[in-house]
Amino acid sequence: MVRTETIIAVESVPASSSFYQKLLGCNSAHGGETFEILTVDNHVILCLHKWGEHAHPTLLQPKNAGNGLILFFRVANLQEVFENATKLDATFEKEIHYNENSLKNQFILRDPDNYYLMISE
Repeated sequence: MVRTETIIAVESVPASSSFYQKLLGCNSAHGGETFEILTVDNHVILCLHKWGEHAHPTLLQPKNAGNGLILFFRVANLQEVFENATKLDATFEKEIHYNENSLKNQFILRDPDNYYLMISE
């Protein structure tokens, strides 16, 4: 089996962790100021890493954070996640709409570190 566990660099691990937990209903499996593991049903969906910690060369500086990356989440409760994003006062790129390429409803928003998130049913 091959599985990816995406790690993104963020300004504040606790703040980003809180954002994603409230948005997606995921859980903290690690916690802390420099690294977080977020899970759903004991499956890792995203890891958060503080910018500049541990000398990872691609996580040193937030210059153009998220450029070339789309965080794509497939959810069973699109309307609920959209309402969560609204409560979080998230910045929307597009509200719920039908994507003719994927044949699914989706919405697009930015997280607190300006990463581009696509949430799809």
